[in-house]
Amino acid sequence: RLMTLAQLPVGQYGMVLSITAEGPIRRRILDLGLVPGTIVKTLRTSPAGDPAAYLIRGSVIAFRSKTAHQILIELQD
Repeated sequence: RLMTLAQLPVGQYGMVLSITAEGPIRRRILDLGLVPGTIVKTLRTSPAGDPAAYLIRGSVIAFRSKTAHQILIELQD
């Protein structure tokens, strides 16, 4: 049930457990409200699979796969 945000299937919810990104990328992720305990939903992926759109605190945010792989989540029921 633990996975990265990039692995979260479309239509599923996950709770952020930790962020392994560092530097400006980490700051951007945190500034967008993606902190531990936040619930995230994968809305859709682009036809090529990268980037993907996520629902985060009522806003739709797109992350590239490289960034999404640095966010550890737990799948929610």
